[in-house]
Amino acid sequence: MNIADARVAVAAAYRDLGRLGLIVGSSGNVSVRTDNGMAITPSGGAPDAAGVGDIVSMTLDGTIDGKGTASSEWSMHAAIYQARPDAACVVHAHADACTALACLNEPLPGFHYMVLRFGGNDVRCAPYVTFGTPALADAATAALTERSACLLANHGMILFARDPASAIANAVLLESLCRQYLLARSAGTPRLLNEAELAAARDRFKSYGPAQGG
Repeated sequence: MNIADARVAVAAAYRDLGRLGLIVGSSGNVSVRTDNGMAITPSGGAPDAAGVGDIVSMTLDGTIDGKGTASSEWSMHAAIYQARPDAACVVHAHADACTALACLNEPLPGFHYMVLRFGGNDVRCAPYVTFGTPALADAATAALTERSACLLANHGMILFARDPASAIANAVLLESLCRQYLLARSAGTPRLLNEAELAAARDRFKSYGPAQGG
């Protein structure tokens, strides 16, 4: 995507995630891959305050193209783009249910077949690492192996998708699943789907919904 379109897309997705309550204040960030790197939300930004002109353009090695200060988590976004050619948009948020489960340092297990939408039988939880560091970028990309989302221990969540609309939809789905899992745990011990049940659901998804499913 060219820089101009990417800035518009990032600003719009940022506003949508704020409106949905998934990013509150400056506790999250959004990026879109560009021809020369990525466009990303600014450091200390907020969905209801950041406009297109505030979105920062940069290369994946951290060089700013123009002006602005990129999100402190830019290296995590860059590492995902470098590791995953299928990533076109990255969303990082401190959404309530995702963060609550991440603070238990636990993955989201296969308690519901929709967990499969993130690429595996669970959504892993990466170990705690100080925010905004290359070490966190490494931990996140490792947890995203064969997955499109992961939790970040004592921090939040991060995911990628093929476009901003899909990234927003997946962020809503992940937050919903984490909330449902925590609700189930508050009432008892959730029954986890077994390998055969997950395999059957995965096979069913091949013919579910239009084109790539949804």
